[in-house]
Amino acid sequence: EVQLVESGGGLVQPGGSLRLSCAASGFTFSFYAMSWVRQAPGRGLEWVSSISASGSTSDYVESVKGRFTISRDNAKNTLYLQLNNLKTEDTAMYYCTKDSRYREPIFYSRGQGTQVTVSS
Repeated sequence: EVQLVESGGGLVQPGGSLRLSCAASGFTFSFYAMSWVRQAPGRGLEWVSSISASGSTSDYVESVKGRFTISRDNAKNTLYLQLNNLKTEDTAMYYCTKDSRYREPIFYSRGQGTQVTVSS
């Protein structure tokens, strides 16, 4: 059974930083591309970033390019998202997902999420 557990969210001021983590279990983590998606209040799920199984390739939605960095540690079965220079519009629940293929998140695989709130 796929299990994904996100952590690391919190309340931060604009311009601040957070590091999100996603602990994966129930599948061979190193075989799969992974993604982060988010859902702002009253809005649908939005793809944020993806990383290939090896970690050699990554991609981002335009609005976070240059501010967010996705990474993974296959030895620890853990996915990360470094969030820098946060903006109020980044406020959302953040989820990690297993991907069917690169940049194709399996949305129903997501965990319970971790809340990021950017506010002064």
